[in-house]
Amino acid sequence: MQTLKTVKAGKTARVVSVRGEGALRRRIMDMGFTKGAEVTVRKAAPLGDPIEVTVRGYELSLRKADADLIEVEDGH
Repeated sequence: MQTLKTVKAGKTARVVSVRGEGALRRRIMDMGFTKGAEVTVRKAAPLGDPIEVTVRGYELSLRKADADLIEVEDGH
């Protein structure tokens, strides 16, 4: 299973699950990263961290450490 961290800019993926525990997992899910949500990776910062994504119509910046907790599959 791949994570959101590995998705290339311009590609879309679908959230399968969110790993992690407690407040961190809840925070990620509250941002809209729930099972079945489509996520498009827009771009990465010049040094690669953070990445900019679009999920549920919102544009967000996400640290790569957090993106590594979001398991995804190829979007359609």
